[in-house]
Amino acid sequence: MNGQARNPHAGAPFTDGDAAIAAALEDVCVPALMCSMVHLTGDPSWIRGAIRPRSAILNDYVSGLTVDEQAEVRARAVPAIAAWRDAGCPVPATPSPELVKEMMDFMAAAPVDPAVVDMFADDLHLDGADSGAITWGDEIPAEARADFHVVVIGCGESGLLAGIRLDQAGIDYTIVEKTDGPGGTWRDNRYPGARVDIGSHFYCYSFEPSDHWSEYFCRQPELRRYFEHVMTTYGVDRNCRFGTEVVRAVWDEDSATWDVEVRTADGGTDHLTANVLISGTGALNAPKMPDIPGMDEFAGPSFHSARWPDDLDLTGKRVAQIGAGASGFQIAPTIAPEVAHLDIFQRTAQWMFPNMNYHRAVPDGDAWAMRHLPFYARWFRFLMFYPASGLSIENSRIDPDWHDPEGRSYSRANFERRTIFEGWITSHLEGRPDLIEKSMPHYPPSAKRMLQDNGSWLKCLLRDNVELIRTGIERVCAEGVVTVDGELHPADVIIYATGFRHNDYLFPMTIIGRDGVNLREQFGDEPTAYLGITIPNFPNLFCLYGPGTNLAHGASLIFQSECQVNYVLDAIRHLLVTGDRAMEPKRPVHDAYVETYVSEINQMVWAHPTVKYSHFKNKDGRIYTLSPWPIPQYWGWTRAIDVDDFDFV
Repeated sequence: MNGQARNPHAGAPFTDGDAAIAAALEDVCVPALMCSMVHLTGDPSWIRGAIRPRSAILNDYVSGLTVDEQAEVRARAVPAIAAWRDAGCPVPATPSPELVKEMMDFMAAAPVDPAVVDMFADDLHLDGADSGAITWGDEIPAEARADFHVVVIGCGESGLLAGIRLDQAGIDYTIVEKTDGPGGTWRDNRYPGARVDIGSHFYCYSFEPSDHWSEYFCRQPELRRYFEHVMTTYGVDRNCRFGTEVVRAVWDEDSATWDVEVRTADGGTDHLTANVLISGTGALNAPKMPDIPGMDEFAGPSFHSARWPDDLDLTGKRVAQIGAGASGFQIAPTIAPEVAHLDIFQRTAQWMFPNMNYHRAVPDGDAWAMRHLPFYARWFRFLMFYPASGLSIENSRIDPDWHDPEGRSYSRANFERRTIFEGWITSHLEGRPDLIEKSMPHYPPSAKRMLQDNGSWLKCLLRDNVELIRTGIERVCAEGVVTVDGELHPADVIIYATGFRHNDYLFPMTIIGRDGVNLREQFGDEPTAYLGITIPNFPNLFCLYGPGTNLAHGASLIFQSECQVNYVLDAIRHLLVTGDRAMEPKRPVHDAYVETYVSEINQMVWAHPTVKYSHFKNKDGRIYTLSPWPIPQYWGWTRAIDVDDFDFV
């Protein structure tokens, strides 16, 4: 090792006996094991034989291997792992790029397009280095950095990442966070059943080893602890002001700085000066309450799902849950066993993606392999990333030649997918035609956010103490909820699982740019930003998870944040190197981008006319929230800024 730190992905040394190794391998993902064995033995024949993946399907960790094939690989692996153990668990040599490509092809069960190999290799980190780490900090003269300060709004996953990169660059920064700690949505949303719907081993920073997750789709408390751990590990907490909220930011043309007004925990105000302002507020932080008459008249506790009371006891209570989208879909099955009765008011039925791993704990053997087998966890991450990598957007494009008179599908492939999803619903609700009718969406699959289900939601609907109500709500009264048919549904507690103000970026802050332009007024109900990051009239303002960057077709928002933070740091590097004081996208560049964006997004399933209610859409049914770009394309765009796209001062 020559005094160098051990590659964090190369496997922690162990002394477990052969029987313990064999027992652990019973739990592992065999395709990932086979790639690990290539590293461990240096022998590529592990992936060149007859036993190889036949498919790469989202949330499938078997990849089409038979039980006998898996058993054969496990048996062959035990003595090889034991020999590696006996040799002291040496760090394997980094495979050649050609062999890495071959291993990708093996895991993908098909040749991986050479054009995207670099993106996947960048995420794998097989050399142990953080490919996104900032290495140019020492190239910036100390005097250039001395007077340069960045303010980051929010310490969710993107703001925290920005802090890590700014630290690596040696740039002074302050993260302003309105809550008492990091985590963003995973700090706010602590409702029962809250869990991620992207596999845990991919829903984390690429540079942080992912051998610690207890579930394949972990719950909120574990995610919160993860972000707290990352914050302290990288020392970002030293630059955080918690319990502090940005109220207003005003661009000063003369000094080329932002004056950032903040409200402190005691209600006072303070001002920060920033050369660069980074918004890490995301798009799912401001709860959206419904406009229902009488909401203030309800006699019992009522609250938005993102503001769940810490001391709430639902045991034996009659509960009304208004909303059954992503949050409500998780809440209802979790609380149903403890409440006396649960009324679920659902405006629109939801499509769900069958996923039997959704509530599954990571077994001990798999956790052991993640910790100890060289690069096993990295190849398992690849197995989760590749089927959801959004290499193409075409599966989401509406086929203009496809004819569905009821508008319930948008292409042949979508029709076939719909048939599978219909079968999932009917198989769980067999014998209950009333529930099947209520639960069957009347729009194409994927047109709204797809929800993950291992059967828990549909089983919840079959409970004697649960009623799914699709009748519209007329009003709320002291005793409960009254539907438009005049029926009173008594309730002790009302939960509003009604989503967020997705289209209101940087709400409720006031942001004043060049020449006094108000960002809220410029955005209106059609917020736009070049690459979703930079905005004309707002110099040195960079958005993470900005307009048009939410993902519905692949990857994860953490992956998206790594792309965007990389881009923002390159912009900051340019300012420091050149001495330019400010930058903003050229109006023609921005407008051309938006024109293409609108054309593309309007051809996608999310814009399908059968969807009347969707948090993707604004009040006019237009979309400025989702990305219509293939993931590799956006990754490529954000590798570095194109100076020709910007005006500099």
